[in-house]
Parts: sequence; structure tokens; C-alpha cells
Amino acid sequence: MKALKNIFIGFLVSFIGSIPLGYLNVIGFEIYIKLGMNSLVFFLFGVICVEMFVIYITLIFAKQLVENKKLMKFIDFFAVFFLLIIGYSFYASANQTNEQQGVLEKYAMYSPFLIGVFLSGINFLQVPFWTGWNLYLINGNYISIVNKLKLYYIAGTLIGTFAGMLTLVLILNTLSQNTTSFSKYVIPVVIPLFFVVLAFVQMIKVYKKYYRKRI
Repeated sequence: MKALKNIFIGFLVSFIGSIPLGYLNVIGFEIYIKLGMNSLVFFLFGVICVEMFVIYITLIFAKQLVENKKLMKFIDFFAVFFLLIIGYSFYASANQTNEQQGVLEKYAMYSPFLIGVFLSGINFLQVPFWTGWNLYLINGNYISIVNKLKLYYIAGTLIGTFAGMLTLVLILNTLSQNTTSFSKYVIPVVIPLFFVVLAFVQMIKVYKKYYRKRI
């Protein structure tokens, strides 16, 4: 029963956490549109391969990571610039002429799996996300990480991430096919604006966390 509970909770947390529109989901959508389902599946495998190590490390060292204030501060500040760079990349790519290569085309020579590994590897935002969740679940006795039970939890999270990202990509694809304005406005306007808003929200969090108390 504990194994099934770990799988279910891991799946639920990861599935819900992967649904909100993020840069990995957006790039996954681009890969699906331009390269097809097989490439998307390999891309998602690359993403969850890195996530597997992140979840395992944060699961084992959750308390130590939270106490490392310098690391957490670096991640918080880096997230602002990271989100702005991603937003600009999509804006610049969408506004290029047909003779120019987009962001994805520049990496078309590489395996979708390697693209997933690389982009997931530089997604430092997943460190505080999984650190916080793992601490909450462990302290609340929602999961057990004794011996092999932690592996069932990790398996559930990986399945949840894969299913969540695949679901969102397919939803975005359905919207793009049924809405003529999707490709005209969403990719070049809405998505870059979305990342700018995320960066602004992150800046507010950084201000409240590191500066407001000093005033």
C-alpha cells in the first residue's frame, strides 16, 4: 500500500506541477509541430531523465538545500534573467523572416532527447519546486522514503511529468488547429508576454524575500 501511495502522490504532484505553461512545455509544443510525436516523446524522455536526478537529490538533501541560503538566493535571482531570455528568444524567433532560422531550427541537428536533457538541465527553478514539495510531503508523512519506497515515489513523479507535459502539448496543438489567430498572436506575442509576466512575478518574490524586511 505504501508503494502505491508513493506512486499516486508523486504522480499527482508532478502532473499538476507540469501543467502550467512553462518554457519546456512551449518548446515541447514547437518540437511536436515541426518534428512530430516521436521527437516529442524523445524530448520528454530527456526532460524526465534530468528531473529524475533532481528529485532524487532534493529528496535526500531537502533540508540541507533549504538551509543553503546562498544557493537559494542565486536560483531566485537567476530565474528572473532566465525567464526574460526565454521570452525574448521566442519573440525574436517569431519575428524572423523565412530565410532566417528560428530558435528550434538551430538545434535541429541535435537529438530531441539531448535538447530535452540540456533544457531541463538549465531549468534551475525545479530545484526549489521539488525541495519545497519533498519537504512538505515528508514532514506531513504523505510519503515514505525508507529503502526502495523512495524509488516508487520518483517513478510516480516521472510518469506524472511525462503525462502532464504531453497532455498540455496536445491541448495546445488542438487550439492551434481550431483557432486561426493562435499562430498569429500566441507564439509571437502572448508567449513572450507570458514569460515577461513570470519574470515580473519572480522579481516581486525576490524583493519580498530579500529586501522588504530590510526597509
